[in-house]
Order: sequence, then structure tokens, then C-alpha cells
Amino acid sequence: MAVKREKPEKKEAPRLSHVDARGEARMVDVSSKPGTVREAVARAALILGSQGFEAVAQNLLAKGDVLTVAKIAGIQAAKRTASLIPLCHPIPLDHIEVLTTLDPERRAIEFEARARTRSSTGVEMEALTAVTVAGLTAYDMVKAVDRSAVLTEIRLVSKSGGRTGDYRRPGESA
Repeated sequence: MAVKREKPEKKEAPRLSHVDARGEARMVDVSSKPGTVREAVARAALILGSQGFEAVAQNLLAKGDVLTVAKIAGIQAAKRTASLIPLCHPIPLDHIEVLTTLDPERRAIEFEARARTRSSTGVEMEALTAVTVAGLTAYDMVKAVDRSAVLTEIRLVSKSGGRTGDYRRPGESA
């Protein structure tokens, strides 16, 4: 008796949400999705040389308090994300917080943004934009004494809510 082999089920390759069937860029239609509470946490780091790090740590820069100005810039940027990222939906932010931490061992300013909304789409881009602009602002303020600074490690740490559920980057606490 011959054994009939079943063909393995073909898995469809994941599709990019911002590309239509013709391969053209498009804004995703979220009008039929329900509004739910969604949160996202993103992080980044600005690695400095010893002179730049000491100037920030001791608040000695001529442009002012780097950490406070960077926080405010990050908050402003989160609120303007849809103006900066072409296919990003404008969403109401219920909360955006930007935290800064100095890490003397790495000579780094670490940035963390926490964004929250009740919307039909997520806030990952707002959190990522916040830490990126906070880092760029700090770079702008410190570049006079440290042009070697590097903005790095920009990443989504976690997100919750929405159709795809929760995500947490392995190895990171949210």
C-alpha cells in the first residue's frame, strides 16, 4: 500500500504593512480598528568622551542643562512624529515621558521614552522619535567640547496593546 505524503503547508512570507499589493508605499488604513490603550518604551544612548561626559555631569556647558533640554526636545518630538515620519498616523498622546540617566562607566547619557495613547494604532514611533531627538539635542549641546559623541543603541524595548499584542526585547527590562 502506497503512503500518500501531504505537502507541507506553505507559510506566507510576512508582508510589510506600509506596502500595497503593487509594492507601492501607502499609509495603513486603521479606521476599522478599535481604539485601545497602547504603550511603548524605547531607549537610546549617547556615548561621550571623558571631557564631554564630565561637562554634562557637572552641568558646565555654555548652552545650558543638557539633560533637561534633551528631555523637553524628546517630548516635543514625540508630539510631532507624524510630521517627521511620512506614513506615520497622527495620534493623540495621553502620556510621554523622557528619562535621562548618566552612566559613568560607559561615559554615556542613556535616554528612555515611555509613550501611551488610547488609539487604533501604536505609539512605537513616538517613543523612538523621542529618544532619538533627545539624543540629537544632547549631541548638539555637547559637540563644542566633544565631537566624538556617538548616538547609538536606538531600539524599541517594549510595546503593549493592539492586534499584535505585547512585545518585550529579550534581555531588557521595561
